[in-house]
Amino acid sequence: NTSSLCGEEKHEVSLLRMPKKERQAKNAAMAMAKELDSEMTEDDRERIQKQGMGVHGGINKGEDKIFEKKLTKEEKKAALEAKRAEIAEKKAAKKAAEAGGSDTIDVGSAADGAAASPSAEDSMKAKPAKGAKKGKKGQTEDTLSEDVGKLDLQGTHKMAVVTSVLASRKDSRDVKVSSFSISLFGKILFEDQTIELTYGHRYGLVAQNGAGKSTLLKCVAARMIPIPDFVDIWFLDKEADPSDKTAVEVVIDTVRLEKDRLEKLEEDIMSDSGPEDPRLESIYEKLEKMDPSTFEKRAGELLFGLGFSQAMMHRATKDMSGGWRMRVALAQALFVKPMLLVLDEPTNHLDLGACVWLEDHLAKWESILLLTSHSADFLNGVCSKIYHLSVRRTLDLYGGNFDSYVRTRGENETLQLKKHEKEQDDIKHLKEFISSCGTYSNLVKQAQSKQKILDKMYEAGLTSKPVADPVFRFSFPSSEKLPPPVLAFQNVSFAYSGKKEDYLYTNLEFGIDCDSRIALVGPNGAGKSTLLKLMLQEIEPSEGEVRRNPHLRFGRYNQHSEDVLDMAKTPLDFLRDLYPNGVVTAEGKKKFDVPEWRAKLGIFGVTGDKQTNLISTLSPGYRARLVFCLMSLRNPHLLLLDEPTNPLDMDMIDSLAGAIKAFNGGVVLV
Repeated sequence: NTSSLCGEEKHEVSLLRMPKKERQAKNAAMAMAKELDSEMTEDDRERIQKQGMGVHGGINKGEDKIFEKKLTKEEKKAALEAKRAEIAEKKAAKKAAEAGGSDTIDVGSAADGAAASPSAEDSMKAKPAKGAKKGKKGQTEDTLSEDVGKLDLQGTHKMAVVTSVLASRKDSRDVKVSSFSISLFGKILFEDQTIELTYGHRYGLVAQNGAGKSTLLKCVAARMIPIPDFVDIWFLDKEADPSDKTAVEVVIDTVRLEKDRLEKLEEDIMSDSGPEDPRLESIYEKLEKMDPSTFEKRAGELLFGLGFSQAMMHRATKDMSGGWRMRVALAQALFVKPMLLVLDEPTNHLDLGACVWLEDHLAKWESILLLTSHSADFLNGVCSKIYHLSVRRTLDLYGGNFDSYVRTRGENETLQLKKHEKEQDDIKHLKEFISSCGTYSNLVKQAQSKQKILDKMYEAGLTSKPVADPVFRFSFPSSEKLPPPVLAFQNVSFAYSGKKEDYLYTNLEFGIDCDSRIALVGPNGAGKSTLLKLMLQEIEPSEGEVRRNPHLRFGRYNQHSEDVLDMAKTPLDFLRDLYPNGVVTAEGKKKFDVPEWRAKLGIFGVTGDKQTNLISTLSPGYRARLVFCLMSLRNPHLLLLDEPTNPLDMDMIDSLAGAIKAFNGGVVLV
């Protein structure tokens, strides 16, 4: 019974119960500790005690604070105000120094600023906001709609299988993703590629129709690749939705929502990490630029730059054309100023003046810009780097604008072809020499040496032959001539309201025949598309008359021609169901079999598995080709084309131009 023993006696009893070797080691350690303690001065003993160690190797039992005190709501608010004041003071000092043109800096304020404002690298070490849920791909589900902007969440990108690895630092504004692969509906778009998005650069993405440009952009915007959470993304691929709100209200509401999101994120960070979190500085910089008192003024400036008059700014978006609603959507994106702006064909439905203004504005974009466009001039004026999604399923990066890309790619392919041809010639000569050696004993060693050279060449990898982009050409069928004029306007005036003060046209008097080549130019909203509707007699003129030949057949393409396609069918089934009794040709009515329908689709570049895939899975460019095929099946006398180049790649635009020039009927082109 050891209950009556003192502490030292208990320690001796416990030593006696230990094994002999362990007891000897313990006694030796205690003897050494006592010897060290006896040689230690009072200062050394006090220093060790303060460091949290007892002189016998124990833990200090002082009252040092291990955890920081949890701040109350009022204390957090006060700390937040102090943090804001410090940042504002630092910025004011910086502006004053720049204004004075002096290199001297107040040491005290600089030291305070350095303490209050962490470095740029530290400020990028962002964590997801408190309460946010992580999705399978690492995106924040609760803020997906805000991050993606106007992303169409019903797009085919949701069916894509994406694999990638973040190769850059998580706190870096420069994003680098390696081992990047995308497959869609069982087809690999590209595999094991690298994409780099460097802060301050503007990237253009070029490829042929159906290569996967829009899918790639949507995967980036939906954070299906590991983009750091602090990088905010805005995706724009279509015009603003029609509503009762005015253009100014739509733009201001977007910025107010963004301001509310940033303030909520600020509160979450404060409650989760406190006022020293480095993410707060970038949030404050954005909030500082979002002064509610200037919202209307800044929104008006952007809309004015995009061509809006004061009356147009205060018109409901439901009363605007597609081109004007696209400008409203652009104003939203430009006002928010995201760190990563993703644009899919931003010049669609824009007139020339708006395209020039947008090109000038985006050329000065300060953060990261990723866009796709089929306008070489626009890519030349905006982009600093070009990504090419090639037919070999590679994602190649070229420095400079579009012209530099074309020149560099041509030079690289020329060098690659020369290297490929030289390697093939060397292989041919080596094989011929080996074959000529036969079984002669004096030549066996030489043959073996040449074979080793061949093996090394194969092992190192041979240079592949460069593959040029496939060239596609099509044509519209020739039709019989009709006596002129086939379409006549007689004193035509029109307004949707029917009021004279709202007339778009007054006393129009002209005729169109099968030899006409007419281009309609003018700003958005001038009535170009409306004039085509009058030709088709979809609407009636307010005054006057539109006369047309009863045998006249139209081939029409407009901004919403894809609406006539049945997305739930394949192109082959759609055409067979649409024309079960055959189509009218120059030789008369003719019924087609499956091989003939396939041949018709092949003329317009819809080949292979694209003929049997659902139309909903095709790219906009291939849907446009299907519409051109429908136009040709009508065997038209007159083509009415309303901005037909919007969804087409550059090669297809050249093909369309050639088809229009070769067409023997009339053309009216917007």
